[in-house]
Amino acid sequence: MLRIQTVLWTFFVVLSVAVGADFKPRNCSEVREASVSKGFSFENVPLQEISGEHLRLCPQGNTCCTSEMEDKFGQQSKWEFENLVEETSHDLRSTFVSRHKKFDEFFLELLENTERSLNEMFVRTYGKPYMQNSEVFQNLFAELKRYYTGGNVNLEEMLNDFWSRLLERMFTLLNSQYIITEDYLECISKYTDQLKPFGDVPRKLKAQVTRAFIAARTFVQGLSVGREVANRVSKVSSTPACIRALTKMMYCPYCQAMPSVKPCNNYCLNVMKGCLANQADLDPEWNQYVDAMLLVAQRLEGPFNIESVMEPIDVKISEGIMNMQDNSVQVSYRVFQGCGQPKPSGMGSRSTRGVSDVFNARFRPYSPEERPTTAAGTSLDRLASLSSLSIHVR
Repeated sequence: MLRIQTVLWTFFVVLSVAVGADFKPRNCSEVREASVSKGFSFENVPLQEISGEHLRLCPQGNTCCTSEMEDKFGQQSKWEFENLVEETSHDLRSTFVSRHKKFDEFFLELLENTERSLNEMFVRTYGKPYMQNSEVFQNLFAELKRYYTGGNVNLEEMLNDFWSRLLERMFTLLNSQYIITEDYLECISKYTDQLKPFGDVPRKLKAQVTRAFIAARTFVQGLSVGREVANRVSKVSSTPACIRALTKMMYCPYCQAMPSVKPCNNYCLNVMKGCLANQADLDPEWNQYVDAMLLVAQRLEGPFNIESVMEPIDVKISEGIMNMQDNSVQVSYRVFQGCGQPKPSGMGSRSTRGVSDVFNARFRPYSPEERPTTAAGTSLDRLASLSSLSIHVR
């Protein structure tokens, strides 16, 4: 019996020594070095572990952290996390910024080039009659630009108004032997749809221009929305709960004299999910947005291609003008029937100034092979193709 008691007593003594050895304060030099490498200047980092009763987040056993260290770890966790989110989203934000800039430059330059081309060709083709009425065409391009840049423009009404103004000007030129008053012009405009003086050109052009400009404006505005969303999402405002979770995961190992210990994957993911909960809520809407943008990009490459609509617009308008020329006698007769015979101007009979004297040339056929690339760097087909790839970020 005495022998058994002696053995047990010896065992407890040995166990006590072992337990005491386990709780011997550890050296904190590794924590000091790791802290300095992180940019901290902790002159008061303990040389060895102290009691952690003062800690609020990290374990309160033996620790290498003071209260000041724990507070600064929290600040560092917040700064590192928010900067990491911003850096991670940099490529996405840059993509939207660059694509929006390229498309915007492309479309605006396309409008400028088209207007300049029309002006040069109409001056060469129609001369003085065009130059005296060029504001009709200038207004057309000004309204197209205003619509593209977000203005409140009804494209169909605007295009109808353009053809009405053009009819008024052409009717006046082709009937210069009469006095055409403002009231008479207003009467003429009421008969535009019935007369169809420009043939089927206005109807076809209206459909092409409307769908092309809607697609172009939608796409560029969509890129702008994507850019703004990416910018806002990249600016994370960490909640107190998120900061606490980040500090526990990233810096509490420092307090336990294990600065090199990294969190396991699942632990890290759970913390990130909590900190990025608001961003995660955007995921379904973001995927819908990307799908919609890809659909518009596909349409830009097909029948909604604004480039293929705008570049030959001078030829199409000229075709309408030629239709008016060819049918000028019938058009004038029907106008006189509906609006009455205007008073003679005393400038002689119409025969002294025929249609061929006013409009004496026709446009050359438009060749798709002549489509130029703009200074924005490339054609619309290539831009849309590149953007289809670059915005497809899930």
